[in-house]
Amino acid sequence: MTTEEKLKHFMDVSIQSATSKSSKMIDDYTNGLNKVFEDHKINAVRKADLQIKIGTDSLQKEKNKELSKEQIKIKKEMSKIHEQRKNELFTEVRKLLEQFMTTGEYQDLLVKQIKEAKEFARNEAITIYIDPADFNFLTSLETATNCPITVSETSFLGGTRAVIPSKNILIDNSFETKLKEKKEAFTFINK
Repeated sequence: MTTEEKLKHFMDVSIQSATSKSSKMIDDYTNGLNKVFEDHKINAVRKADLQIKIGTDSLQKEKNKELSKEQIKIKKEMSKIHEQRKNELFTEVRKLLEQFMTTGEYQDLLVKQIKEAKEFARNEAITIYIDPADFNFLTSLETATNCPITVSETSFLGGTRAVIPSKNILIDNSFETKLKEKKEAFTFINK
């Protein structure tokens, strides 16, 4: 083999070796970059997912906060409406009581309440009061119950009140008290 052939062969082998080494280096570098890229992609997706979750949670909390505010607002409005309706209802009941107080049944009720109070007191001293508006029934009630009756100085919307001083007992059958108790205990039924 001539020197030129040897040189050419050496050059071919050297170029082939350099090409092979450079190709391997490029492949290794490319593989390294691909791994770094995949790791970066995984981290970026993980960060994006985390940001989405944080954002979603934040929006959910904000939505719940707004919903809670609206529920409180609605409950206050409902409570206000219920209170209005309750007042209207008890105003109507009061009017019906006033109508009832003009009937004979009302006088019968007063007689019954007075007799029950006397029976409860047994032989103890008792003071029985009627409403000032019922003054015109005083004589007929005293006759029907055979009991002295006092006209109260303050109105209690009808009915009777009785006091047994020796036992510190108040028997309150006044419409005012009964209405107040019913109004306090009254609630609307939600269906």
